[in-house]
Formats: sequence, structure tokens, C-alpha cells
Amino acid sequence: MPLHFELVTPAKLVRSEEVHMVVVPGTEGEFGVLEGHAPFMSTIRDGAVQVFAKEGAVPEIIQVRGGFAEVSEKGLTVLAEHVEA
Repeated sequence: MPLHFELVTPAKLVRSEEVHMVVVPGTEGEFGVLEGHAPFMSTIRDGAVQVFAKEGAVPEIIQVRGGFAEVSEKGLTVLAEHVEA
């Protein structure tokens, strides 16, 4: 099953899609999220969010600055202070 991933800034919804996995630059270190991950929240540091569309795919890199990530039964939401265009 795919993971529902949303990337949001204070200004707009940047992405909303079904993906295989996302790796997030947490302040305590990077963490990967797959469908069915246990719920939790983490602050994020400036860095690269890696979005894997399919298993084994080359990740799409999205640069973010600050914010936090929330994993829930609905999927992963990254609330970033800023997303590089």
C-alpha cells in the first residue's frame, strides 16, 4: 500500500500524493516513513526531504527549511517553514 504524503508551507499545499517512502531530515537525525509507520511527531532541520515514488526508485529531493513532521494513520505531513523552488 502507498503512503499518503503531504508537504505544506504556511502559504500553500505544495504536494499531496501517494508514494512508497519519504526520508525526512529530523532534528534528531533522518528518519524514513513507510505506510503503517507508528504515529509520532518530530521537528525538522534544514535539509533534503527524499521522496521515493516507488520501491527502489531514485528519490526526488526537496529542500526544506525548518518546521515539523507528523506521522498519523492518514500518512505523513511535513509542515515546512520554507520549501526551495
